[in-house]
Amino acid sequence: MRRTDRLFDLIQILRDGRLHTARDMAERLEVSTRTLWRDMATLIASGLPVEGERGVGYILREPITLPPLTLTEDETEALALALRLLAEGADPGMAGAAARLSGKIMAALPSSRAGRADPPVWIFPGTEALAAARHLPDLRRAIRLGSVLEIAYADAEGRETVRAVRPLVLEFWGRVWTLATWCEAREDFRSFRVDRIVEMRDTGRAALPEPGRDLAAWRAKAGISG
Repeated sequence: MRRTDRLFDLIQILRDGRLHTARDMAERLEVSTRTLWRDMATLIASGLPVEGERGVGYILREPITLPPLTLTEDETEALALALRLLAEGADPGMAGAAARLSGKIMAALPSSRAGRADPPVWIFPGTEALAAARHLPDLRRAIRLGSVLEIAYADAEGRETVRAVRPLVLEFWGRVWTLATWCEAREDFRSFRVDRIVEMRDTGRAALPEPGRDLAAWRAKAGISG
């Protein structure tokens, strides 16, 4: 059995959401336990939401598939263009994920539709987007986890300040990335251009849920609905 086929079969085994030991899965696939460990390490490294370890077992914590979809040609082209924008943009984390997702879509499309999934578009990120790119993966993670960050920030005149902020949402304005936050120093919402963040570190503190300081409050203050 080819390794790619074996990895696919492993995913099918894990989809039931139950705990499976390496020995049981190895026997089902007719491989050694050592081979099974290597295969599981590959799946976990690829981002598969699997928890477990040698001697205990492995379990899939989240669904990893989408229901079947039927896309029109315009929908296919729109999806492909969005992925191209991400894949050729300046955010390294999203670029890799978009390229992998695009490959999966191309593999699933009939040959007559493949051209629609490869639009003739070139993307050239501006200097501001390139300068912001190094911070974007860490900022997305901080927003997802609700972390408090300490940022060193330079304004338009180059004056530098240090702030403790609670990141709420990233915004892209076609050229510039901005970060909306709750600023602990100002006790108010503040937005920062990501390309002007000089340094950034995780304080190790989590932002406690507080009405008036969260994303919903920021959206209300900004007049954003929906």
